[in-house]
Amino acid sequence: MNEKKAPAPVTSSPSVPAGPRSSTQEIGNFLRDAKALAEIRSGSGRLILALDATMSRQPTWDLACALQAEMFDAVGNVGTLDVQLVYFRGLEECRASKFVSDTGSLKRLMTSIRCQGGQTQIGKVLSHALKETARGKIAALVYIGDAMEEDVDALAVKAGNLGLHGVPVFAFQEGTDSHAELAFKEMARLSKGAWFRFDRDAAATLAKLLSAVAVFAAGGIKALEARGRAEDRLMIEHLRGGGRR
Repeated sequence: MNEKKAPAPVTSSPSVPAGPRSSTQEIGNFLRDAKALAEIRSGSGRLILALDATMSRQPTWDLACALQAEMFDAVGNVGTLDVQLVYFRGLEECRASKFVSDTGSLKRLMTSIRCQGGQTQIGKVLSHALKETARGKIAALVYIGDAMEEDVDALAVKAGNLGLHGVPVFAFQEGTDSHAELAFKEMARLSKGAWFRFDRDAAATLAKLLSAVAVFAAGGIKALEARGRAEDRLMIEHLRGGGRR
């Protein structure tokens, strides 16, 4: 019967020269960076995903259903993300779901909804977001739409109030409607968010930008800087420019 050998004792190696000692400043910098990284990775955020569910949006609604998983996947190494779905459609219908923390729950919510004809209700979305800030911190509001049939000044006031509460609006515009573009850009500027244009042929671009918003919601600009992808750098540029584009 073979006897098990005891592990060799750990000994020092006097023949290996000791490296230079770290300075107090270097140690301080290391501890500061380690703390910052820990804060990023333990971050969490609440994000409102608001969509125009009027009839013209059905093709893009289906696209959003397919892409929403990108938001949860993106924050895997950053923290956690809770998403609330808000949508409007039909005759004065505007609804909000509970906050969910996984892609399956959000997809089930989205796929149960069908677009219906009606006018935009962006003002209700912004008002709802303001109410949610009273219940708890909202890191960001994502709005996806293609039209605007409301008073621009009224939307601007609400977007500005969201900015004062630290809730940037990330407005994603489908199409080239100039009236909607003006309103969406103002919402982004006044809330210190960002405006982007996309179309249904740019699914990959939209997915990347949504992932960048999710990372920001979970860990802030530090998390975007740490991940460092092209879409993250673009988002940082927009955020530091106050949504001006």
